[in-house]
Amino acid sequence: MAMMTNRPKRRLNRSFPKRRIDINSGALDFKNAEFLKKFITEKGRIIPRRVTGMPAKLHRKLNRAIKRARQALLVK
Repeated sequence: MAMMTNRPKRRLNRSFPKRRIDINSGALDFKNAEFLKKFITEKGRIIPRRVTGMPAKLHRKLNRAIKRARQALLVK
């Protein structure tokens, strides 16, 4: 028989801080590098949708704009 250890229970429903950002879709352009930097971490990763609180459709546009800006060497 395996012995049970007294491990603490895992927290399943952790609450993450919500960073609500109100933007219009017209501001999403790959040439607007200063705006896109708000959605990129210091390492260059794109901040997930669950953190930014953006709608899915708008977040897909944001991802496309960030990737285009990376190709044009506007953001790292």
